[in-house]
Amino acid sequence: MENLDLLAMLADVFAKHGGPAPAVAATYSPTDFSVHFFLQLGLIILACRVVGWLGSKFLAQPQVVGEMIAGVILGPSLFGMLAADVQTAIFPKEMKNVLYCGAQLGVGLYMFLVGTTLRLDHFATKAKSAIGVSISGIAAPFFIAFLITPLLLQVPGLFADGISVANATLFMGACIALTAFPMLARIINERGLAHTSLGTLSLTAGAFDDAVSWCVLALVLAAFGGGAGVAVLAIGGGAIWAASVMLFGRKLLAPLGRMVERDGHMSNAVLGITLIAFCTSAFIMDAVGIHAIFGGFILGAVMPRGLFATELKKKLEPMTVILLLPMFFTYSGLNTRLDMINSVQLLLIALGVLAASVLAKFGACYLAARMAGEDNRTALGIGALMNSRGLMELIIINIGLQKGIIGPALFSMLVLMAVVTTMMASPVFEWVYGKKARESGELGAVPGGAGAA
Repeated sequence: MENLDLLAMLADVFAKHGGPAPAVAATYSPTDFSVHFFLQLGLIILACRVVGWLGSKFLAQPQVVGEMIAGVILGPSLFGMLAADVQTAIFPKEMKNVLYCGAQLGVGLYMFLVGTTLRLDHFATKAKSAIGVSISGIAAPFFIAFLITPLLLQVPGLFADGISVANATLFMGACIALTAFPMLARIINERGLAHTSLGTLSLTAGAFDDAVSWCVLALVLAAFGGGAGVAVLAIGGGAIWAASVMLFGRKLLAPLGRMVERDGHMSNAVLGITLIAFCTSAFIMDAVGIHAIFGGFILGAVMPRGLFATELKKKLEPMTVILLLPMFFTYSGLNTRLDMINSVQLLLIALGVLAASVLAKFGACYLAARMAGEDNRTALGIGALMNSRGLMELIIINIGLQKGIIGPALFSMLVLMAVVTTMMASPVFEWVYGKKARESGELGAVPGGAGAA
């Protein structure tokens, strides 16, 4: 009897404790949110570290790919399927907004740190290649979308009833054109490419492709009732803020770099000012309808280099990578249902979408790099990196599902495409470029081994 009482007490920990009004369901109290949050965070970190380690040891995948898979595992696709009641108790829907805010902070800070490693001098020397890769990485996916979308519209339930061919094509084109900007950045860092021209070229082209995809999504959302103002604000506001930061940011932020150089370390005051600037940039890009990560990345690109960047990375990176960023993967994983692909027809369609997406992105970026003068090995490496889609894909298709643009079945197909193309990126890159480059001394060994965090 005492054991049953103890179990009942433990179960009650996850119940709603907010004071209910008459005839109104109980709500979560602040303490309830706190109890769930710390348990969730501990479980998220554990799952990401374990799955990341397993992926690096047995599948030669970087830590970040394991973290992406861990996020899906914690959602309804596996944990929810095996123990639905437990999964729902630990990750109730009321907690999603809390996780969402932590996720945005984590991925925004990470892209801010990535921006501080961007070598603008490398981009200047590779501008022709970067522009060619960017344009091809957008044009080819939209052409493929133009070809396959009319066929997908013939399958009931994939798209919303009554959606126009034009809007469906734009949405599919945006999904295929996406490069996993945060994932790409993490892979580039983990593979020792952060300070190479290839890494800078790929990251810059990926950022541009993602920005275009978000602008296209804004157009589709405008057609779905948001109004033309949604698209105008996103495209116009994002462009104005990016231009302002690039034109004036470096000069305005230079005194922070001089203060760090003078003191020999970064003071709390300088760190505070830096984080205020980051939050402001992330807020503006989020508010206009692009995404907070672009605000962080653009600001990071104009931050002082040298000791300032080194100190900033030392203070922010461990907490960002280990504690905050995994929330981003789990939040998206909680919205993912891989069990929706439940027939032979849907499986064949999913494989077709995957093949078309790889052909459009990998093939087009490879050809563009070759035409821009890159050697065959470098062009293949660029194609492999640009083909990664990751959780930026999950974000955009979650929006499509929430807004009623696509149905659950197509959502699951695009999740499968995102997971497979991301898992392909590192091994294909090592096969076509990384292994030979490390043997010849062009690249050093993978920092910390294959599973570097």
